[in-house]
Amino acid sequence: MLLLALSLGLQAQNSPSPPAPSNSQKTDSAAAPPANSQANPKLAPPRSDSVNADSLDNGPGESSSKDTQIDLSPPPDDAKNHPHSSAVLKDEGSDGDVHPWDPHRAGKDIEVGDFYFKRKNYRAAEDRYREALLYKDNDAIATYRLAICLEKLDRPDEAIEQFESYLRILPHGPQAADAKKAIDRLKNESASEKPAK
Repeated sequence: MLLLALSLGLQAQNSPSPPAPSNSQKTDSAAAPPANSQANPKLAPPRSDSVNADSLDNGPGESSSKDTQIDLSPPPDDAKNHPHSSAVLKDEGSDGDVHPWDPHRAGKDIEVGDFYFKRKNYRAAEDRYREALLYKDNDAIATYRLAICLEKLDRPDEAIEQFESYLRILPHGPQAADAKKAIDRLKNESASEKPAK
């Protein structure tokens, strides 16, 4: 096997190489496509100027133009089969503002809330954390940071509620121990502030 490989290598070294093309041959070969692509035209990449527009299908879903209209109306028996589907879209007591699930927007609200929190603008931070919870309910980070804001704003009952909400979302989360300590601290402070009868 080794001898075969060595003999093939020696033959390749001893075989004469083809002559180098002259300058006139270089320009002609650059202008002409390789012989392989002429023999099989299917291998050539498609060209946009060779597409016949009349041969294209103009049915729905095939075109990305504004002329193509797709029917998005519900089926005729939709109201009968799903009588309460529109009620699901609106929260009870809301004035019609429905916030869709948007975790990216919630994340951005948390970032802006953190910006306000670092500057000790706790009311603005609270608004942003609450907005984050509209776009992604049960977000653990927004819930925990909202609880801290409420504690800073001296609203201990609401803060306790948010800390407990965080513990329901992530009972063994990274801030679970801090949330439990904060609940105990806030409950003790509120008990000591109440006058004895």
